[in-house]
Amino acid sequence: MNITFNEFGKPQAGALAVGVLEGGALTPAAKAIDKQGKGFLKRAIEANARFTGGTAQILELFAPPGTKATRLLAVGLGKPAALDAAGTERVGAAIAARLLTSGEKQVTLAIDRPKEAKITAEDLAARLGLGARLRSYRFDLYRTKQKKDEKPSLQKIFVQTDDVAAARRAFRPLDALADGITFTRDLVSEPANILYPAEFARRVKALEKLGLEVEILGEEEMRALKMGALIGVGEGSQHESQLVVMRWQGAKDQDAQPIAFVGKGVCFDTGGISLKPGAGMWDMKWDMAGAGAVAGLMHVLAARKAAVNAVGVLGLVENMPDGKAQRPGDVVTSMSGQTIEVLNTDAEGRLVLADAVYYTADRFKPRFMVDLATLTGAILIALGHEYAGLFADNEELAERLLAAGTAEGEKLWRMPLTDGYDKQINSPIADVKNISGGRDAGSSIGAHFIQRFTNKVPWAHLDIAGMAWSGKARPSGPEGATGFGVRLLNRLVEDHYEER
Repeated sequence: MNITFNEFGKPQAGALAVGVLEGGALTPAAKAIDKQGKGFLKRAIEANARFTGGTAQILELFAPPGTKATRLLAVGLGKPAALDAAGTERVGAAIAARLLTSGEKQVTLAIDRPKEAKITAEDLAARLGLGARLRSYRFDLYRTKQKKDEKPSLQKIFVQTDDVAAARRAFRPLDALADGITFTRDLVSEPANILYPAEFARRVKALEKLGLEVEILGEEEMRALKMGALIGVGEGSQHESQLVVMRWQGAKDQDAQPIAFVGKGVCFDTGGISLKPGAGMWDMKWDMAGAGAVAGLMHVLAARKAAVNAVGVLGLVENMPDGKAQRPGDVVTSMSGQTIEVLNTDAEGRLVLADAVYYTADRFKPRFMVDLATLTGAILIALGHEYAGLFADNEELAERLLAAGTAEGEKLWRMPLTDGYDKQINSPIADVKNISGGRDAGSSIGAHFIQRFTNKVPWAHLDIAGMAWSGKARPSGPEGATGFGVRLLNRLVEDHYEER
């Protein structure tokens, strides 16, 4: 989607959107349009009792005479004193959703800032653009027989503002954020026959054009590092497992201690020998969403030239039931030297993370690590699709993650870590077993397993199983991959870890 900023009053062809406050009051730009139409907009609003001007409400009208517009959208901004960045994004997203397949090729957003709003004029313009970009996302790569009226028609969005240069500056990092989220959504949306571990790694390698350093370890290199936990997961697959290391050196001191993010990348998860039920198994193409989010975050940091040293590590595997696949009851040795009794081959993500997290801690000795994983179905039972689960052994890191999630609309809920849960994964024949043996507290059990491999580095684990994919359209995007995690981690870095 092409987002362009220009000055108020500059006429454009296509659709026109203007702002209306809750209760029906018009913003100055809307008043100017209403004046051209001799009060038609005000009369139309008064005649539509269900249009109140609430945030992101839309009333679609014929364009007034005297304008170049083909249609007019009166768009609710809500209460002026409550209008903030999130609300503004919802407005931009609602406009894009309304017009995406409408036949319109472009729209002008003549939406000016209410005086009481909690957002500056340039940020309002930039956030309108971000909301429109995110909601315009489509994954249509494999659609070949769409009807004309099903295909996206909207190509350009003109956002009007009093200070074009300031709006462009404000939009630049948001545009980079949208690029990173789009990259993640594309990865998560791909079918597993296309996006197997080596292909995932290849796409990440292409990000070197942004200035990232990308290193790819194959199974030979991982065997030399004694990563028996990660390698064991992929033994039943014809596709070789990969470990991808992404580095962004944005701090002035290139040797400054980095921050680190680790992603579970199970490109397809059948459960292995502990085979999953067939119904719904197709969803397991997005069991790599944690790795997708880490890749998207590193994309953002590089694109906006973040002043921080950051590491992203992706453990990429495919869990298949082959004659070579590991069996329930097998014992593997992790890179840390700890032995693991694999009681259930469908508890594979924690095995991948065991080696990926330990490798990250051992090699880079970061200030902290955050891992992301679609780890457990149990987190869905606990939190549904409203929150991701947060587990952390460091209070400062936990508080900062919670705040970043709230600020970006990617909400986290703190979940417990206690010795009582940890004792449940002691194995009678090895150092640790990969499940407790029961169904209780499954998400906490999974987190405790990962914690045993953090090598005492401050650590947080985000279980995003309920948030990586949506079965319905959302204000920030259509049904499908959400890109969850990119925004909140970018905000975490921006607020607390970049050089000032």
